[in-house]
Amino acid sequence: MNCGCQFNLPSTHGFCETVFVGEIVEGHFNDTPLAGLNWAAIYKWPGEIADGDGKRLIVIDERADEAQRVALETIISGEACKPLSNLFAVFASTCSEFCETLFQPIDLEADLELRTASVEIPGIMRSSGRPMINEFNGEPFHIAFARRSGSFEFTYAEIGLGTTAVTGEIEMAYEDSWAHFCVHHWNQDGLIQERSRLTAWLDG
Repeated sequence: MNCGCQFNLPSTHGFCETVFVGEIVEGHFNDTPLAGLNWAAIYKWPGEIADGDGKRLIVIDERADEAQRVALETIISGEACKPLSNLFAVFASTCSEFCETLFQPIDLEADLELRTASVEIPGIMRSSGRPMINEFNGEPFHIAFARRSGSFEFTYAEIGLGTTAVTGEIEMAYEDSWAHFCVHHWNQDGLIQERSRLTAWLDG
């Protein structure tokens, strides 16, 4: 279980595929409020991400109104920030095929502290996340990944295992692969290095 990108290494199997799913806890796009909405971004590359030729599918919470749909699509397309300043912009620059954005129900439950998550987008994807397990005592344990600089994605993430199946325009399936749980903290300039107050539980 490894994600070479997180360590500036080649991919494990010579290609890369990934799914990002999130809930906007607080935030806005200009005057459009976005809190409470879910989103997903699905990517697949035939080789290394840096070699390009990737394929992207965006899924936006069907509860979003028209202004919110436009805002979220702009953000997730990587068009709402400085060039290459967050993961959406970086990954968009490596894709050559862009699927039509879908507006669907996104059922997401996640607990960052416990490293658990479940996602279902009917007819598109089903995914679950769980913590790493200590093979000596059978108990969950924490593995964290801190990036104080040089990241376009996060400053802190809890590492776990993910099982995902995607069907439709992009297909993929993997079991107990790399997963990380984090709070994305971005603005129009990219990643905010100051840790979000939403991760205050880490100090407990």
